[in-house]
Amino acid sequence: MATAKKAPAKKAAAKKAPAKKVAAKKPVAKKAAPAKKPAAKKAAPAKKAAPAKKAAAKKPAAKKAPAKKRTPNAAFMKALTPSAALAAVIGNAAVPRTEVVSKLWTYIKKHGLQDKVNKRNINADDKLKAVFGKSQVTMFELAGLIGKHLS
Repeated sequence: MATAKKAPAKKAAAKKAPAKKVAAKKPVAKKAAPAKKPAAKKAAPAKKAAPAKKAAAKKPAAKKAPAKKRTPNAAFMKALTPSAALAAVIGNAAVPRTEVVSKLWTYIKKHGLQDKVNKRNINADDKLKAVFGKSQVTMFELAGLIGKHLS
């Protein structure tokens, strides 16, 4: 393939028009060159050490105006009462949605319910089967299934 790409380049060079000749200048008188002595073995040229590269100094980031701290959405922070099936797993206390998910993951990790092969799947035990409605769910379905058990 490499030779195929080089061949068109040679043809293109051959097709170029010859350069125009510049008017000849008067010949300059040449001096006789001094006689050269036959050189013995030439020494290999000494390798120059590559110049040390300077580490690029990191420029300090431009200071921006302090951003306002993000406030959480009140709907997520609202305490909700869990159903009887969910209360068996996380407790009877009214807690926000975010806390319900955290407590569920704590329960799942404590009881080793995460699938060994595919960590995204959760294998339900008897308590979780009442909440999920099936024996195995993915972690992406978790929040949707919990919503049905909160009021």
